[in-house]
Amino acid sequence: MYQGSRRRRLKDGQAESALFRRRALLALTGVVIAILALLLRLAWLQVIKHEDFSARSERNRVKVRALAPTRGLIFDRNGVLLADNRLSYRLDVIPEQAGELGPLLDRIEQLVRISADDRERFVELARFRHSFQSLPLRFNLSEEEQAKLALDRWRLPGVEVVPVPSRHYPQGALLAHVVGYVGRANAEEQATMDESRRGVISHVGKSGIERQYELLLRGELGRERVETNVEGRVLRFLDQSVPAQAGENLYLSIDLELQKATVAAFASGRGAAVAIDPRNGEVLAMVSLPSYDPNPFVNGISHAAYQALLSDNDRPLFNRSLQGGYEPGSTLKPFVGLAGLAAGLRTPDYTQLSTGVFHIPGQNIGFRDWRRGGHGRVNLHEALAQSVNTYFYQLGLDLGIDQMSESLAHFGFGQPTGLDLPGESSGILPSRQWKRARMNQPWYPGETVIAAIGQGFNVSTIPQLANATAALANGGLLYKPRLVRATQARLDRPATAVAVESPTLVDLGTPAHWQVIIDGMHAVVQGPTGTARAIGADAPYQFAGKSGTAQRTSRVRDGSEQGAVVRNQALFVAFAPLEDPRIAVAVVVEAGGSGSRTAAPLVRQIIDAWLLRDKAKETAANESDLIQASRGAAPVVGIDRAG
Repeated sequence: MYQGSRRRRLKDGQAESALFRRRALLALTGVVIAILALLLRLAWLQVIKHEDFSARSERNRVKVRALAPTRGLIFDRNGVLLADNRLSYRLDVIPEQAGELGPLLDRIEQLVRISADDRERFVELARFRHSFQSLPLRFNLSEEEQAKLALDRWRLPGVEVVPVPSRHYPQGALLAHVVGYVGRANAEEQATMDESRRGVISHVGKSGIERQYELLLRGELGRERVETNVEGRVLRFLDQSVPAQAGENLYLSIDLELQKATVAAFASGRGAAVAIDPRNGEVLAMVSLPSYDPNPFVNGISHAAYQALLSDNDRPLFNRSLQGGYEPGSTLKPFVGLAGLAAGLRTPDYTQLSTGVFHIPGQNIGFRDWRRGGHGRVNLHEALAQSVNTYFYQLGLDLGIDQMSESLAHFGFGQPTGLDLPGESSGILPSRQWKRARMNQPWYPGETVIAAIGQGFNVSTIPQLANATAALANGGLLYKPRLVRATQARLDRPATAVAVESPTLVDLGTPAHWQVIIDGMHAVVQGPTGTARAIGADAPYQFAGKSGTAQRTSRVRDGSEQGAVVRNQALFVAFAPLEDPRIAVAVVVEAGGSGSRTAAPLVRQIIDAWLLRDKAKETAANESDLIQASRGAAPVVGIDRAG
């Protein structure tokens, strides 16, 4: 034995070798599994899911972009252009290429006019767009402005002059309240569009026909394929898969020449006029004065110009022909008279004594006739011809307000006519129920008396008066007035007439009763005692009409009584020719004085412009036919472009 010796361990080479082999095998197995997993994943991505990921990659690279359509055109009934798309030039800036925007805008302003509103809108747009997207700065560049920008193009990086279609109204203020205008779509309007249209449709109808028929006029989007990078920047155009479909063209029933004649008849007065064809309800002319030029609104009117329109005391932006409400005055008397005949409360021979002042039995308050001393004893015919208030005061009391209102409702009073324009007023047709609901007050007999001559709570619109007069003219057919006469898919295709809705029959009285009213209205303008006989004495046709005068209190803009002025509103309704009516007209002249002196001559000019022009055309056509016949040629037949 060796004392203090330590036991030595001998190395087991065989065991260590076995351990190494096990560990190496385990590591190799892990590597093989990892490689197999990688290969399987690659096979999954490259083979099994190849088509799916290839399509995703293509979608990232190739995008389908919407194309804005061309807006449809608007014509009058004879094919005269009222709303057009003109090529204009817009100044665009790409912020990414422009560098600092402030100095660049200053350099641009040295060449072309840039208003504070233009700058403000541009800066606001830049906040929400990518820096590589083109932003509009100025619209409607003149040729001189384009030339200046072209000469200084080298020192204006990121600035482009881009040709774009722009809405244009060649008739200016003449039809602003009918055709309306388009303007840049705001955030609220964009939100109401289909997702595919947002950001593509830049302008929408804001008023008039442009707004009412927005869906027809705007057309259908097209599609094009473009290649983009990961940021969405367009690298190149690939193809146009679906062309944009232009909006439909509209042909209005408005006659431009009659519209001009109506405006000319007003001269510089304020008021409104509507002319309707009694045979079908087509609106031939529709005027609200003063008016405004809609063209500055298309691409954004300046703040100063808009404020000037808003602050104008004549309110040119207010559509008097659609939204204006007026006491109809004596123009309501024919309809009240018919109500009395239909109810059996009056006969054509019944007479009423007019002494100049009418008293409700048991009351001291007097209601005056317009003629001092009265008109004597008159029947319904003379009550209409001379506009005798006393006759209708008593008739109103006998009818009662509810029966009178029910009869007037047959002619469309107190409700929108259904004219195809947005925002039509309904007026007011008073009754006991209406006053109780509106004011929580009872109805008084004195209110019935003045309601019978179209005053008091009565409020009518000019389309209502024109349409009711048209129904009188045609024997009781109440059409829904309309402005769009025909539509057209493309200019090279025929126009398609819009179907006329069936009229409502005014079931009130007998044909004999209606004839009494028409005879009385005929006597107004062409009888020996008529209040407006001065306008009918030399007329080459027979016609019927009724004047009306209503008082209106005009207040200052803050609504206070101080400075209030009482003015007469002059009204007149008429239809012609008497035996075969082709036009019915209603007119109001604000602060115009007497209806028979101011509004009646104006109506005569409108009717002349329509009927005598047609007669002149017929004469010219007949002479042309005779000349051609003498030469052995066949007569030429005219074609109505509107179908």
